[in-house]
Amino acid sequence: MAVRIAQLSCGTEYSGVQDEINKAAERVGGEIVFPEIDVELIEEACDEIGYHPRSANLRVLLARAYALANGYADADAAFILTCFRCAEGALVRNEARRYLQQNTDIPVVTYSFTEDLDAGELLTRMEALVTIVERRGLLARKKQEGLTLGIDSGSTTTKAVVMEDDEVIGTGWVRTTKVIESAEKAVNEALEEAGYSLDDIQAIGVTGYGRFTLGEHFDADLVQEELTVNSKGTVYLGDKQEGGATVIDVGGMDNKAITVWDGIPDNFTMGGICAGASGRFLEVAADRIGVDIEEFGKIALEGDPEKVRLDSYCIVFGIQDLVTALAEGADPKDVAAAACYSVAEQVYEQQLQEIDIREPVFFVGGSSLIDGMVKALQDVIGVEVKVPPYSQFIGAVGAALLASNFI
Repeated sequence: MAVRIAQLSCGTEYSGVQDEINKAAERVGGEIVFPEIDVELIEEACDEIGYHPRSANLRVLLARAYALANGYADADAAFILTCFRCAEGALVRNEARRYLQQNTDIPVVTYSFTEDLDAGELLTRMEALVTIVERRGLLARKKQEGLTLGIDSGSTTTKAVVMEDDEVIGTGWVRTTKVIESAEKAVNEALEEAGYSLDDIQAIGVTGYGRFTLGEHFDADLVQEELTVNSKGTVYLGDKQEGGATVIDVGGMDNKAITVWDGIPDNFTMGGICAGASGRFLEVAADRIGVDIEEFGKIALEGDPEKVRLDSYCIVFGIQDLVTALAEGADPKDVAAAACYSVAEQVYEQQLQEIDIREPVFFVGGSSLIDGMVKALQDVIGVEVKVPPYSQFIGAVGAALLASNFI
């Protein structure tokens, strides 16, 4: 039976993205439904939620959220979409999300779409929604058992982890070039460190951009999108599988912010305007300054971000600002600090504004190893940021943990 995904949206039918939404849902075993409402319910909903949009379509969006929360309509999950150009749409999107999270236990995803919709990003969100509904038992696993292998095929790096009886015993980390070749190298590194061969592995889990290719190549038991896998790996390594938490993942190409309750994600957002808001910008900045990324993170701690202005919403203009600052004699330490704060501010503006931050806040992904980035993120959001062990292997750890369900 298909997972019923309630669509609460404005403008999708006019922007040409509705067909893509339907296709993505169908591909992952979901069915888009539109909660039925009557006219009287619209004003009642706006009064209850405490916001009266000018747009009729946005009022309908709130009414559908109200209908779900009060039993007038039924669905397994909710997908809230508005156009990224609409300021009122952004406000309504968040009001509907908060209302549903406060009054229901269904997973909720928000999305600001453009006419040129990113089908891959949309598919990942839909896949995560269906996974949360269908595999709550799988996601509830708190302990890894047996001998399992997890592979995370990321945009810039490929990671592999071997786990045995709730312990990481081998890791591999290589640059992503050819998806299969990079994965094989990472797997061999992890197996060599663990002292096992591939034939010894009892179950394999894969995630990341190349998950479907690697799932077929390795005959994986688990092929899973990175949102649920990364959140599971984080709360496992952070020893916070009960209650709430927030996961921030700054990757090489995109970012993710996820809220988790009892180890299961209940809201998330991903993406970014440009690679200027990702770890890739920090790599470019480090290269321009002439230091490796580890040293870049250390000197950023000594710099003053207020002395250099970087506008890295676009990686091209961000680099231009960086080059100009260095040419004008700016201290490389100040430039490094400014780059970290620029990325942190964008994570806050683009991702964290669409979730309600729950403590503890965990920072994972390769960028979590950059000391200056950890400090910048902590300063920007105003709460302590924790980096769990093996934070750069978080997707592979989550995949290895969940794969033990199949032993």
